[in-house]
Amino acid sequence: MRFHLLIALLLPAVLLGQAFKPEGLQKLDAVLDRAVAKKSPAGAVVWLEHAGTSHTVVKGARALSPAKETMTLDTVFDAASLTKVVATAPAILLLGEQGKVDIETPVSRYLPEFIGEGRELVKVRHLLTHTSGLKPGLPREPAWSGYEAGIRLAVETVPDAAPDTFFRYSDINYILLGDIVRRVSGEKLDVFVQKHLFLPLKMISTRYLPPAEWQGRIAPTEKDANGVMLRGDVHDPTARRMGGVAGHAGLFTCAEDLAQFARMILNGGELDGVRIFKGETLDLMKQVQTAATVYERRGLGWDIDSAYSRPRGELFPVGSFGHTGFTGTSLWMDPYSNSFVIFLSSRLHPNGGGSVRDLYEEIGTAAAQCIPGYDFTQVTGALVKRGEKEVPTVLNGIDVLKRDGYGPLNGLRVGLITNQTGMDAQRTATIDLLAKAPKVKLRALFSPEHGIRGALDQEKIGDSVDRKTGRPIYSLYGERRAPTVEQLEELDALVFDIQDIGCRFYTYISTLRMCLEAAARSNKKFFVLDRVNPVGGTAVEGPAVVDKETFTATHAIPIRHGMTVGELAQMMNAERHIGADLEVIRAEGWRRELLFDQTGLPWVNPSPNMRTLDAALLYPGIGLLEFSISVGRGTDAPFEILGAPYVNDRVLSYELNKLGLPGLRFMPVRFKPSASVFKDEECGGVRIQITDREALRPVQTGVAIATVFQRFYPKSFNLEKVNTLLNHAGLLKTIRTGKSWREMRVMWEAETAAFEVRRAGVLLY
Repeated sequence: MRFHLLIALLLPAVLLGQAFKPEGLQKLDAVLDRAVAKKSPAGAVVWLEHAGTSHTVVKGARALSPAKETMTLDTVFDAASLTKVVATAPAILLLGEQGKVDIETPVSRYLPEFIGEGRELVKVRHLLTHTSGLKPGLPREPAWSGYEAGIRLAVETVPDAAPDTFFRYSDINYILLGDIVRRVSGEKLDVFVQKHLFLPLKMISTRYLPPAEWQGRIAPTEKDANGVMLRGDVHDPTARRMGGVAGHAGLFTCAEDLAQFARMILNGGELDGVRIFKGETLDLMKQVQTAATVYERRGLGWDIDSAYSRPRGELFPVGSFGHTGFTGTSLWMDPYSNSFVIFLSSRLHPNGGGSVRDLYEEIGTAAAQCIPGYDFTQVTGALVKRGEKEVPTVLNGIDVLKRDGYGPLNGLRVGLITNQTGMDAQRTATIDLLAKAPKVKLRALFSPEHGIRGALDQEKIGDSVDRKTGRPIYSLYGERRAPTVEQLEELDALVFDIQDIGCRFYTYISTLRMCLEAAARSNKKFFVLDRVNPVGGTAVEGPAVVDKETFTATHAIPIRHGMTVGELAQMMNAERHIGADLEVIRAEGWRRELLFDQTGLPWVNPSPNMRTLDAALLYPGIGLLEFSISVGRGTDAPFEILGAPYVNDRVLSYELNKLGLPGLRFMPVRFKPSASVFKDEECGGVRIQITDREALRPVQTGVAIATVFQRFYPKSFNLEKVNTLLNHAGLLKTIRTGKSWREMRVMWEAETAAFEVRRAGVLLY
């Protein structure tokens, strides 16, 4: 009877073991045996699970000093940095679901003292992804102790670089996050996670500050500075100084509890009928959240692809995710195969040595080899591992199209509207890419102002033939501004790929609108290969109503519109009732606050005189003046210098600096332009220096400069020509009265506010 009972008890375990590949389990066992034999670590627990079937391995000793203790499955470990992803990051996301924390909000909203010297730029997301630029940890000297002292040191830390510049693993990030939880929820971090996370998940052996009755189950780490073996006291010195409860370390847990947590994550935020997270929150947590210009890829807390990804091993795909802890712990989850592997050890015991760096990788590889019926070489949706020499960049529409095999264009006869800015991140022209794409039939090219290669600065450009591809080139700048019915007859679709610079009177967006209308009239598909707005997508400035539509005012939008060409195409298609069959191939990795030099993309002059990002930033304001004075055309710094023969350069720079225009300084300069207004004449003027790109408001700058010229040089300065691009008689009249730029700015604020409502419906990023 007892024999049959024993068989009945053992049978489920045998069947579970058979669910995994035997050869994989043997390798996993052998890997752990070798490590434990070298006492690096002295003992370990591994929990492997796939699709609800689990397998556990328990090896070696829980403790060697002061007495040897055998490792058990229920051993509680100092989780170290697993605290970040099992406690702190989930707590922040739970508060996000409650509407109390917005990860795209500056940290200073929740920690008001975290401001100054670049700290105000750091958002909660930057802390979660370790892209804040903060130092790795708090200083240990001079001596300090207490939770409040630790927080004070954390908020006083000055970033070494702007957010999203690089990835640097930092405990300070999570110390700050832990305090955000405390301040926002009104509960200490340990209380909050116990109530909202661990108790609902029945993680009964997981908590900060483990009670005395757990002492016998806890794996000790090493001796502290006083020679006392740490057992139940957190190993991390900073967390210990802060009282044992901190956002970066301090949690104790066991394999069974972590398995509960991992099941919940892989099950979309729900376990045994208890919902912890919404599905969309879990998606955010697991997806890459680092900027496209950062080499390492991290989720909201989780590691995805970095130097810390060793537990992924050689087989789990990029896109699986996890984390490690300094004490020798790791959790790695693979959503593609619905598997996870937990590794828990106390590698520092007993003398502070021991390394599991390579063991992480060996366990990950062996664990993947245990998974039955799954081919890790064919994983739908997995990411591509970054190459050692890969330079990460934002992907424009053409990069996304190329990566995806040109799918939307396959089988279509297309006409490409492009110029020299139509290129991928490797500087290969879109013309050449589409010409060589095996399933794309590139039939014709259409060029905007400045020609197909962007080298021409003239009024009319004739039709020609592209020497490299042999395709006909039809000019869209001159008497003909859009493709004709005859030119479209043999095409199925038009593709637009041109870099705009974010200004209403830059003519490429007029070409966009007219081509969109032509496609609609001929019932042709229209694709926009979207590109980043080089001057950012947050700031909107200038009047949003025009007196009349012209080629330099193709639609009622502000002078600095803060939109991409794809978004503009959607807006014009809807608001003008064009009815085009429009599809936007979105850029990837761009966020609205990013300027061009933060994308990692190569710069190519969008037009002959648009040579720098600073010029593009200034252009919406300085460009307003180009029919009245020299704005540097025919010099080495177009739109970064301005002047006229009648100007005293020292007086002008003094008066402009007196205005206190935000983000700018003006230096006296004399120059002789070789082209455009005042060609070959000696001019006095100013060189414009941007001191704060975020504070810069180019339109109010242009209006303010016009006011100064009108006041000092009313007989020589042609104010009427400013309206050529301003296109707003009411504002022109106000400039003539000499009001300050602060008073005039009010004139367009209501218009831009109304525009913000309009554009909200078409924003893609």
